[in-house]
Amino acid sequence: MLAKVGSVSYYLDMKIYQSQSLEETRNIARELLDLIQAKYTNLDEALVVGLSGHLGAGKTAFSKMVATELGVKETVTSPTFVIMKIYEFNKENFSWKRLIHIDAYRLERREELEALNWERLVADKNNLILIEWPENVGLKDFSESANLAFEIKEGKYEIKVS
Repeated sequence: MLAKVGSVSYYLDMKIYQSQSLEETRNIARELLDLIQAKYTNLDEALVVGLSGHLGAGKTAFSKMVATELGVKETVTSPTFVIMKIYEFNKENFSWKRLIHIDAYRLERREELEALNWERLVADKNNLILIEWPENVGLKDFSESANLAFEIKEGKYEIKVS
């Protein structure tokens, strides 16, 4: 570990957040949204954020807090069985207009994303796509700050940003 500031640790090029509550997870979601909004504001396509980690590691809870920060009015639930949920929002300080939450846990190949009109979703710069289990469909290398790894360590949820 190179440095620790509050509940954030810094390792070489990796930032590790720790959370023990939904409120802390919401604060992390807010910080990461601000970071990726500033970094990827001029994309010509959707921003895809990969959420990796074991069952129960906090991926869906994080997605709910992202939705809250974006001003999504609907109740956000896990898309495990329906695979994808789309939420519309209109918050001035974000360039996106839709949050697309995909859970690829039950998928096995990238081709299965075609049923979701994946290419169309990715082509639309108004979409922020959070995809849980991206490795299941061959999506594991995303832009810097768009790879999030979730883990539970010593009773705390960890979110690693590389």
